[in-house]
Amino acid sequence: MKNVNVMMVGALAVALSSCGKKNDAAQQAQGPTPYPVVDVPTKVVTSYDEYPTNIEGIVNNDVRAKIQGYITEVYVDEGQYVTAGQPLFKLETNVLTQNADALRSGVGAAQANVKAAQANVSAAKASVNAAQVEVNKLTPLVQKNIISNVQLETAKANLAKAQAGYNQAQAGLSQAQAGVSQAQASYKGAQANVDYSVVRSPISGVLGAINFRQGTLVGPTDQTPITVVSNTSKVYAYFSMNEKEYLNFISKAEGSTLKDKLNKIPLVDLVLANGEIYPEKGKIQTVTGQINPTTGTIDFRVSFNNEAKILANGNSGRIRVPKTFVDVLVVPEAATFEQQGMTYVYKVTKDTAYATPITVVERAGNMAVVKEGVKKGDKVVAQGVGKLRDKTAVKQMPANFDSIVNSTKKVF
Repeated sequence: MKNVNVMMVGALAVALSSCGKKNDAAQQAQGPTPYPVVDVPTKVVTSYDEYPTNIEGIVNNDVRAKIQGYITEVYVDEGQYVTAGQPLFKLETNVLTQNADALRSGVGAAQANVKAAQANVSAAKASVNAAQVEVNKLTPLVQKNIISNVQLETAKANLAKAQAGYNQAQAGLSQAQAGVSQAQASYKGAQANVDYSVVRSPISGVLGAINFRQGTLVGPTDQTPITVVSNTSKVYAYFSMNEKEYLNFISKAEGSTLKDKLNKIPLVDLVLANGEIYPEKGKIQTVTGQINPTTGTIDFRVSFNNEAKILANGNSGRIRVPKTFVDVLVVPEAATFEQQGMTYVYKVTKDTAYATPITVVERAGNMAVVKEGVKKGDKVVAQGVGKLRDKTAVKQMPANFDSIVNSTKKVF
């Protein structure tokens, strides 16, 4: 039985050996495998650094009640565009209105007191005038000894008494007028509270979520606002870089000062949450003056126009900051492969493909920007490198560089 097994194994080995020789012979008969080959060019390449971002309106105002009360009416809906001063909510005002009515009556009573005091002043003034006339009449008569001095002194005493009455009337008028001012101030305060029962929009913009509805007690000390109104005619997109990214970014930007560098930074793109590019370009406006000690990052702010109101407060996305490489060596992304942490291409010399290490500084547009390893005009295998081995004979099929690059599909 063992002899039979040995014979079967031997026969199988002979058969496989014979088959391998036939395949090698067939491959030699067919010749080298054809591969598309391109010349290494130089190009202007634009790539992008992307950073997560959050969108905010240029102004976001909390809407709060200025007085405490129960919401009785909601005049608007979430997402609605409202104008500054537009009524949004109505609070219960029965008690406030009653207080205001009572204080308005108090103003009327105080004004009546002023009129009475004014009448008293007029009467006192008339008494003073009459007493003064009497004194004026008696004085020359006394001087001529026509009458005794007693009558003149009596007239002067009456004048002094009338003057005191006038002063008292004036004081009463001032007190009455002060009462009117106080009553009017109290009434205005009460009326203002009645007016505050209508909660109005502080700015023109888009209404956010309505956090409280009819029947809810709200007041000025609530931690949560009733809603938020956002001016989104323009929006700000905030993103962060770590310290190393920031230093590299700023050092490569044109300009001598930070302000100059920010002015010269190219416009940036906003990639929306659905992957689409927002049609408006954005401008980096400011950068915070210090690195956040907690996160180790520095923040940037980008401004975008939003006339179509596509963007809303709270949107998210990614900011794409462009980087341009001028006259750099490039190879198709499909021509590269990784091995033991290094990047290679197959450079073709005399119809033989040689695995050649390269230094890649950037990848963009289905191309790899190469710093070292190849030079302009070198021929490299453009596609199918996964099937090749070092020093393999190939049949060159000249290909168009741009066609190879454009035919490559991104894999996400």
